[in-house]
Amino acid sequence: MEWKWIRLLSLLIFTTSSLSAQKQTYVFNLQQCIDYAYKNQVDVKNASIDKDIAKYKVRETTAIGLPQIQATSTFNHFIDIPTQLVPGQFFGDTSGRFIPVQFGVANTLGYGAEVSQIIFSGSYLVGLQAAKVYGELSAKSLDRSKIETNVSVSKAYYGVLINRERILLLDANIERLNKNLIEVRALNQNGFVKKIDLNRTELIYNNLKTERENTQRLIDLSLNLLKFQMGMPVAENLIVNEKISEINFQPNLEIGDTTNYENRIEYSLLKTQVKLNELNNKLNKSANLPTLVAFGSYSQNIQTNNFNKIFSSETPSFPTTIIGLSLNVPIFSSGKRYYKTEQSKLEILKSNNTLNNFKNVVDLETQSSKTNYTNSIQSLDNQKKNMALADEIVKVTRIKYEQGIGSSLEVTNAETELKTAQNNYLSAMYDTLITKIDLEKAKGNIK
Repeated sequence: MEWKWIRLLSLLIFTTSSLSAQKQTYVFNLQQCIDYAYKNQVDVKNASIDKDIAKYKVRETTAIGLPQIQATSTFNHFIDIPTQLVPGQFFGDTSGRFIPVQFGVANTLGYGAEVSQIIFSGSYLVGLQAAKVYGELSAKSLDRSKIETNVSVSKAYYGVLINRERILLLDANIERLNKNLIEVRALNQNGFVKKIDLNRTELIYNNLKTERENTQRLIDLSLNLLKFQMGMPVAENLIVNEKISEINFQPNLEIGDTTNYENRIEYSLLKTQVKLNELNNKLNKSANLPTLVAFGSYSQNIQTNNFNKIFSSETPSFPTTIIGLSLNVPIFSSGKRYYKTEQSKLEILKSNNTLNNFKNVVDLETQSSKTNYTNSIQSLDNQKKNMALADEIVKVTRIKYEQGIGSSLEVTNAETELKTAQNNYLSAMYDTLITKIDLEKAKGNIK
C-alpha cells in the first residue's frame, strides 16, 4: 500500500512538471509583440482568412465564364406504360370509337453529357471586375486590422512599462523610508522622538508597501491585457525586455501635406467602396444587354421491356446530339431595372459624400492629435520638474527634522507630495505615449 502511494505521488509530480515544461516563456520588445500579434491575434487571422476567401471568390466568378460540362443519366421503369387514345379509323374501325394504345417500353435508360459556354454577358463581365475589386477590399481590410492591432498592442505594452516604472519608484521610496523608519524607531527608543512621529513614519511606510503590492497586481493584469491583445494565451509567460527610458517621446510633429489622404487605410477602403458602388451601377445597367450562350449535348437512350437486358450489348441504343445558341434579350421589366439603376446611382453619391467628409475627419484628427501630443509633452516636462522639486523638498524637510528644527508633520506632508508628484509624472508619461500613438495613427504612419 505504501508503494502505491509513492507511485501515485511520483506520477503527480511528473505530470505537474510536464505541464510546466509545456508553458513557453517569451521575451519580447514592442516590435516582437506586434509581430506576434500579426500572426496570432483573432481579428488579424480572420481578416487574413477573409482575404483568402476573396481570392477564391474571384476564381469562382472567373470560372463562371469558362466552359461548363456536366454528365447526366436517367433511368425510368414504367409500372404502367402510358396509354394514348387513338381514333379507331386508323385501325379500320368506322364506329367512331377511340382505341387505347400503349406507346413505349417498360424500361428506359438515358445518359449523356452537356457543355455550355458564355459568349457574351454584360453581367458576367462587370461581375468579374467587381470580384477583383472585392479582393482588393479584403486585402485592405487585413491592413486595417493590422493597424488596429498595432495600436492596441502598443498601448497595452506601454501600460506594462508604466506600471513597472511605478514599481521602481515605489521601491526607491520604500528603501528610503525603511532606512528612515529604522532611525526614527531607534530615536524613539532613546527618547529623542515622540511616539506620534514614529507612528506617522510607519503609516507612510505601510501605505507604500500596500501600494506596491497593488501595483504588482496591476503589472500582472496589464501583462495579461497585453497577451490578450497579442492573441497569446494568458497562461503563457511573457517578459517585456524594454525600459520606459528607451522609448523615444519625440515623433516628427510636422504634419506635412494633409491632402495626402492615401496614407490612411480608411480612406483607401472608402475609395474602394466607391469603386464597388460604381460597378454595382454598371451591373444594373448591363442587365439591359442581351446574353448569348453556346451549348451542346450528346446522349444515348436505351429502351427495352426486359430489365435484365438493359445493359446488354444486344439491346440497341439511340443517340441524340444537339448544338445550339441561346439568346436572351431583355425587353420589358415594368421599370424594375430602371429603379435598381437609380438606387445604385444614389449609393454612389452617398459613398462619395462619406469619402469627402473623411478628408475633414483626417484633417481634424491630425491637428487635434498634434495639439494633444504637444500638450502632453509640456505636461510631462512640468511633472518631471515637479517630481524633482518634491524630492528635494523631502530631503530638506528630513534634514530639518533630524536637526530638530522641523516637525514630523512636515515630513509626512513632503512624502505625500512626493508620491503625488510621482503619480502625476507617470500619468503624464502614459498620456504622452498614448497621444504619440494617436498622432502617428492620424498621420497614417502606422502600417
